[in-house]
Amino acid sequence: MCGIVGAVAQRDVADILVEGLKRLEYRGYDSAGVAIIDSESQLKRARRLGKVQELADALSEQPLTGGTGIAHTRWATHGVPSEANAHPHISSDNIAVVHNGIIENHEELRTQLQGLGYVFTSETDTEVIAHLVHHELKNHDTLLSAVQATVKQLEGAYGTTIMDTNDKDRVVVARSGSPLVIGFGVGENFIASDMMALLPVTRKFCFLEEGDVAEVTRFEVNIFDSAGKPVIREAKESEVSHDAGDKGEYRHYMLKEIYEQPTAIRNTLEGRFEQGLLDTQTFGPGADEIFKEIEHVQIIACGTSYHSGMVARYWLEAHAGVSCNIEIASEFRYRKSHVPKNAMIVTISQSGETADTLAALRLAKELGYRSSLTICNVPGSSLVRESDLAFMTKAGAEIGVASTKAFTTQLVGLMMMTLALGKHHGMSEEAQKEMASALVTLPNKVEEVLALADSIEGLAEDFADKHHSLFLGRGDQYPIAMEGALKLKEISYIHAEAYAAGELKHGPLALIDAEMPVIVVAPKNDLIEKLKSNVEEVRARGGLMYVFADNDAKFESDDTMKVINVPHCDDLIAPIVYTLPLQLLSYYVAIIKGTDVDQPRNLAKSVTVE
Repeated sequence: MCGIVGAVAQRDVADILVEGLKRLEYRGYDSAGVAIIDSESQLKRARRLGKVQELADALSEQPLTGGTGIAHTRWATHGVPSEANAHPHISSDNIAVVHNGIIENHEELRTQLQGLGYVFTSETDTEVIAHLVHHELKNHDTLLSAVQATVKQLEGAYGTTIMDTNDKDRVVVARSGSPLVIGFGVGENFIASDMMALLPVTRKFCFLEEGDVAEVTRFEVNIFDSAGKPVIREAKESEVSHDAGDKGEYRHYMLKEIYEQPTAIRNTLEGRFEQGLLDTQTFGPGADEIFKEIEHVQIIACGTSYHSGMVARYWLEAHAGVSCNIEIASEFRYRKSHVPKNAMIVTISQSGETADTLAALRLAKELGYRSSLTICNVPGSSLVRESDLAFMTKAGAEIGVASTKAFTTQLVGLMMMTLALGKHHGMSEEAQKEMASALVTLPNKVEEVLALADSIEGLAEDFADKHHSLFLGRGDQYPIAMEGALKLKEISYIHAEAYAAGELKHGPLALIDAEMPVIVVAPKNDLIEKLKSNVEEVRARGGLMYVFADNDAKFESDDTMKVINVPHCDDLIAPIVYTLPLQLLSYYVAIIKGTDVDQPRNLAKSVTVE
């Protein structure tokens, strides 16, 4: 959520800041702003409600010049979306602040500051940071020490960047619960909440740890931990190309990322098998020794990642012989739980910065889990740094808010985790090779499904006037039905629910009529006859069915049922294969509905607040 970009340079930085904000638009936001200290040490600011382009247009008419600046895209928490609530926020015309996160004690701090004579011009929690820093500068000699004193008074989560016109060649940043990265240039340095923002200007980055405060100038970066002691954070070169955010020939990022899935899956698989068997060291040094001791897996995740974890539970228990629980991270962290013996906590996150998942990992460590593993797409992210083991999905940058290739590559990673655990829990070498072989065929199967796009686009026309829908699946296809329902509601704003098909008679049948489209995923597996009976229950009540079925499952289209035949695939990879038609369906329905596919209302790509 939100986006931060900052720069300290000899050249004018306005264009760098705005380009950085554009590259963070995928995170979700409602307003944008920039503040720059000019050559005369004057603070200049521009803010606009709406898209970053509105801000860019304003700067074209009234340019801001200067080498030190900060910029922000806001996703409203405290205060409605408005220009007055947009960042940066200012105190006394010399302190400017941008901030991601939530300051939980902002009301108490606001009252204190008002008592000291400070006047608030916004409804935000962020403005208290600006006034606190200004107040602390009365008692401190440097911006750094003033910020260090300020953050000790803050409760909640923050990634914040502050600058002072009285020290115009320096910015200070602080991180607690909300990610910040520093980018290193030549005679210039940069700050952002996501390295994607800075790829046009640098490829060398370091990530701040919890509690870090750093001062950034043109020529140096000094980092201090929560105790105020100087620390070194390793700088690394990014392998992500600066054009990763280009839509290319595609109308939307989401469609581009749907079609990138064969390549993304190949990248996930590359170099991870030897002679048909998984190289378990792909999870990190000492992985074999850890997997050998694990008797139970607890998966925690949010949203789409939660659905991938639900599929993994079927795989782990059926093939690896390891018991597994799956729980939404925001629920796990707020309940008392029992830790089984020799249990591993597994977190799943595209960004590696999902606030609830990260907090749940930290709680799990306190509770005494044997070890931790993350399935993640972003190297250097908080979940990767704080987990014992990490599997990088290598999906590449995912810009669309509705996750596509991140989800399918997570499933690939989770199947590899199943192999890694199964190796030490009775899974035969033959069974391991069978699963590995199925994974190797996956990219080609995905390409075959993508060839169905035109047929699926035709189905989408039936949803133009629909407001509700029901998704059905059985076994490991039930989480895929859930993912399909999530995609449809995310980007088309159609209310969608998913049910295990065997639960129809326990309530959902009451909803069935000609206005409630029912979408079914039907691979040919051991549950296909049971699923056919569930389909008949819907047809008998006047429901209109849309069935994505295996070629050999013998579903036939008629007046009450439209069937799209999906190429036959191995049962092991069927959950991944059947995800693709549902992604395409949701995309084409959203096009017909005329919604903002890549940036759906009220949503953000990286959820870094509770």
